[in-house]
Amino acid sequence: MTKKIIVVGGVAGGASVAARARRLDEKAEVVMFEKGPNVSFSNCALPYHLSGTIPDADSIVLMDPPQFKAQYNIDAVVNHEVTGIDPKKQTVTVKNVLDDTEESVAYDELVLSPGAEPIRPKSIAGVDGENVFTMRNVVDIKKIKSYLDEKKVETVSVIGGGFIGIETAENLIQGGYKVNLIEGMDHVLGTIDYDMAQIIQKTMLDHGINLLTSETVTKITPDSVELASGKSLPSQAVVLSVGVLPDTRLATQVGAEIGKTGGIKVDQGYQTTVPHIYAVGDAVEVQNRITRKPAKLNLAFPAQIEARMAVDHMYGRPIQNRGVIGSQCIPIFEMNVASTGLTEAEAKENDIDYRAVTIIPKDKVALMPHAKPLYFKLVFAYPSGEILGAQAIGESSVDKQVDVIATEITNGGYVEDLEALELCYQPMFSTAKNAVNMAGLVASNVLNNEFKQVSVTEVRDLVEKGADIIDVREKFEYDEGHVKTAKNIPMSEFRDRLDEIPTDEPVYIHCLSGQRSYNVVRALVNLGYTNVYNIAGSYLDISEYEYYTDTVTGRDPIVTKYRFDLL
Repeated sequence: MTKKIIVVGGVAGGASVAARARRLDEKAEVVMFEKGPNVSFSNCALPYHLSGTIPDADSIVLMDPPQFKAQYNIDAVVNHEVTGIDPKKQTVTVKNVLDDTEESVAYDELVLSPGAEPIRPKSIAGVDGENVFTMRNVVDIKKIKSYLDEKKVETVSVIGGGFIGIETAENLIQGGYKVNLIEGMDHVLGTIDYDMAQIIQKTMLDHGINLLTSETVTKITPDSVELASGKSLPSQAVVLSVGVLPDTRLATQVGAEIGKTGGIKVDQGYQTTVPHIYAVGDAVEVQNRITRKPAKLNLAFPAQIEARMAVDHMYGRPIQNRGVIGSQCIPIFEMNVASTGLTEAEAKENDIDYRAVTIIPKDKVALMPHAKPLYFKLVFAYPSGEILGAQAIGESSVDKQVDVIATEITNGGYVEDLEALELCYQPMFSTAKNAVNMAGLVASNVLNNEFKQVSVTEVRDLVEKGADIIDVREKFEYDEGHVKTAKNIPMSEFRDRLDEIPTDEPVYIHCLSGQRSYNVVRALVNLGYTNVYNIAGSYLDISEYEYYTDTVTGRDPIVTKYRFDLL
């Protein structure tokens, strides 16, 4: 008997369901309903039309219905919305959105992949104005670009500093617009920690984005946005990017259980609580592999894997649904950002005892042209040393290092496993010890209490308290820029100047990136000093960390010069 599979929604989840079903069953009747005009397109590419990187918005469409039919024998029906489900009769009600006609279509298996709806906060006055947009599909991006062109818009406000918000802001800048980016939290990108985010925020400021954090919008007018702080910003158009909500309307209507996070609850095989109905993609609730707690994850790869597993389960094939860790990356002007697993903030939220290390090696051997700093942070459980997450920022392909950590997390790795991990090396590609190896070595030292460290987040407090901070860079480096209260005792001189280093109170050591200061700390410990600390990340991290807040709030800098890049 021929199986009839109906898929609600296309793109990463729905289209993958349809394609997988065809690969497993050539005789199955596979029908995919999409309420919009495009069934398969690259969501993540949408903002790049605003800069002209993708000149033609229609090229974002990856495959049209005739191609689905010709190549896969799949009926991709666009401009048709599934408005109802009868689970007893196993039928769906489908409305043609062009002429409002309806029909009832039977199914053997039904897969929901409706995605998530952009949030449009009703608390913002004027949020429904003609100059306010959300971005979900090709139709949306065409509307935005047309409005900007027709109205000759000069300034655009982007509300929300997540992935889509940042990509939109960057592409608008590159498209020649002035941009306000307003984020309600204290930093952009919730996938990285506050200290790492400062590097990105400085980059955004350097490229002309008017970035405001810890600010919320209260009112939108045709020519401005009003903030809760009382500020008013010129703005002729607004793009909302404050998050999304799982589209659970059909699931709720049919009586399927909704999970704790608001997504559709599914089992190991992505079945809902209603027989013969599956769900995948942004609308479902998943399990975080590390915390073992329910989570939401709006990413293309997990949606595709969920689709594959759902269809495999449908056909009685074995699956292994082990949860998600959330690996993701984004370019921001010349910088690249990648992260996986838990941040420090998330470890705290989940009551996980942890430690974190930050290292700043070069992305290639230092004598090679254009070698640049690679900011790498590793988060790990204490006292076990189990790897929890990583964040990397730099001008190189930082996804390489983070992908290694994602693999280690997936395989249940520990920080000691990173020390001797044999990775590719050539002077133009990496340092001999990769950043991953270095992070493993430093993390193992911290885990074994071989030395003490403090985070860059603590430095301002140390300065204000008058703590003993020693800068072990050479004098010419110190003269170029330094922490205002730091004393300069170069690594090349400290053994002859031990009488200048206190033994009866804490001493905090830093250099440019943390390497020399670490060696000095180890030497002092060997000489009997018991209260010395290495400042993780050292001057590079301190100056990056302080820049954004100092620049935006006008507080007194604790350094004489920001971002001293002599590496």
